[in-house]
Amino acid sequence: MESYELIDSDPSFNRVVRYMRFSDYASWIAGTAGAPGLLLLFEKLEPLEGKTFKMPAASLLRVSTTVGFIGGFLYAYSSSTKRFWGWTENSKEVSKDRYEVKKALSAKQSPWGKSRLSPYQQDMSSKNSQNSQLLLSIFPWFNFTSHQNHGIDLRKYYEVRQGEEKWGFELPPLEEVNDLAVGNQFKVYTNYP
Repeated sequence: MESYELIDSDPSFNRVVRYMRFSDYASWIAGTAGAPGLLLLFEKLEPLEGKTFKMPAASLLRVSTTVGFIGGFLYAYSSSTKRFWGWTENSKEVSKDRYEVKKALSAKQSPWGKSRLSPYQQDMSSKNSQNSQLLLSIFPWFNFTSHQNHGIDLRKYYEVRQGEEKWGFELPPLEEVNDLAVGNQFKVYTNYP
């Protein structure tokens, strides 16, 4: 299996939706339109009442559309998340991520936003949402919090890749970046409250 660069091991909900590709939106729309379409097809092939086709009740069409909308969204969300994890091709997302993170670091801000949570709460939040996207169809659980545990080393953004020199970001030393509540993303806590 081919592997790609890890962008974020626990991406936030907003980031996953913001990074969706056209193909993700297309699958979401296909799910939304496909569910009531299948209902109509099945009714046409084997009518529920008698031997002639009757249009299903409007309430059934609304329910099937809602189920298709939710299912299509979960599929699109899962596809976008796989690119964050590096499970599928993600070159566009890597470039977009590198630009956003370098922009935040050059402003001496955390790339994941400022959190109002304590380091302990951030740690617990990330442990609860990490890999939760694997079971989206069973129990949808999204990451809505800002925390510093993303499974990557920020030092990788200090290397300049081809084409990035035109961005013109001057990155300060990592120690000077504000809002990194947990200075080391892999810090082990020894005294939980």
